[in-house]
Amino acid sequence: MRNDWIQLLLGLTFLILYLFFSAKTEMGTKFFMPQNQNHLADILNFLQISDNLATSGQPTSTQFQEIADAGYETVINLALPTSDGAIANEAEIVESLGMEYIAIPIVWDNPTMDDLEQFLQAMDKRQNQKIFVHCAKNMRVSAFVYLYRRLSLNCEHEQAIADLHKLWLPNEVWQKFIDSNVA
Repeated sequence: MRNDWIQLLLGLTFLILYLFFSAKTEMGTKFFMPQNQNHLADILNFLQISDNLATSGQPTSTQFQEIADAGYETVINLALPTSDGAIANEAEIVESLGMEYIAIPIVWDNPTMDDLEQFLQAMDKRQNQKIFVHCAKNMRVSAFVYLYRRLSLNCEHEQAIADLHKLWLPNEVWQKFIDSNVA
């Protein structure tokens, strides 16, 4: 009879531990499931390009912590300070989390060669780092990252354009800008 109670007690203990640490519970998820990737996907128009490069629309203040926790070393912002959702103290937030912050504000209706050159230089200089690039909606960024992949990384057109088109089909201004730089 005593063995029955011990077996019952062990069975209940096992069941409680299983439920406690199961991936279906908050505690189990915290201990056993990768956290950063799941949260990064919640960022507006998030797109993972490679292990070392991700893009998105404007992250929130709290999402920058998740970006840092995921191991990103540099944040490049291509949005204007007046863009939708812009965070006035974004540079301070990013730098306080131990990441480098680079702002290359690109006027939506007038991307320039100078803008592209600054971006390509910033990317090339940090090619061995984990880089997170964002703008307001991930439209400027997707076009610039397409050009970076084609011009600096010699990525095949089909692969680079597929990622660009996951986010948008460039309007006339942006398509002309893209075409003039890959011709």
